[in-house]
Amino acid sequence: MVHSTANTRSDNPIPGLVIVNYGKNQLVESVAGDIFRCVARRGLPQIVCGDEVDWLQTGNNSGVIEAIKPRRTVLYRANGSNGQRPLVANIDQLVVEAALEPALDYFLIDKYCIAAELAQIEPLIIINKADLINDKQRARITLLIDEYRDIGYSVVLTSALKETGIETFTACLSGKTSILVGQSGVGKSSLIKRLLPHRDIDIGKLSAASGLGKHTTTSTTLYHLPQGGRLIDSPGVRDFHLARVPDEALGNGFREFRPHLGQCRFNNCRHLSEPGCAINAAVAAGNILERRMESYRRLIM
Repeated sequence: MVHSTANTRSDNPIPGLVIVNYGKNQLVESVAGDIFRCVARRGLPQIVCGDEVDWLQTGNNSGVIEAIKPRRTVLYRANGSNGQRPLVANIDQLVVEAALEPALDYFLIDKYCIAAELAQIEPLIIINKADLINDKQRARITLLIDEYRDIGYSVVLTSALKETGIETFTACLSGKTSILVGQSGVGKSSLIKRLLPHRDIDIGKLSAASGLGKHTTTSTTLYHLPQGGRLIDSPGVRDFHLARVPDEALGNGFREFRPHLGQCRFNNCRHLSEPGCAINAAVAAGNILERRMESYRRLIM
């Protein structure tokens, strides 16, 4: 349903879920599954997709958000030189989608994984367009998958065209609230069509509820998955800028660094060229990939 048919106004705040944020307006889903176009009460923090809110109904399909409920998790991105802004809230899993076309960006994958780790959100890496991988490229992709799996990350190889890995990917999403992120052109829309066969119907409902004309993928949008769970579709990006992290906290974003943190000679070691650095010793011993160490250096410099 697009909205409630009851022509009533509520006086007591009721719970809802923000499924799209348009800036000044939000689409809020009621417990019954109806969608309302809402505005936020002045003075509230920035509202994002995935927020659980208390709101008042002010019309057949309109309302006002009174409060944001405490967030379980928040994914941040950089906003300006030293600022940050929330991207989504209350997610369990960050799905990083990559592909050989456009060019595979290892640093972008790392940045998303680091952001997830620091937010206590589980990363999942998807390598899409498996049908385009030739014999020459297969060794490179196999190495990439092995590297991330050795760190402790789940990696799934998929192809929306050939339906490779779709069943495994679907199982990874079941019962969780996930956000799908990645570069423009990696095939996010094709994968979502496989996962959400009724998405066009849902988009029609969102467009009708928003009153803003055709709904586009320029807005981060939450969908309910047929097998259970929720998937937040975010617009494709060219890059993702990690929110500012204190130097002493950045190492916690690297899962393989953690066994070695606190073992350096100096308490304020930045793991660059300091003597007695346990992280650099682990790199030299082959326990931390030089490529991952380079990602750390690019972020801390």
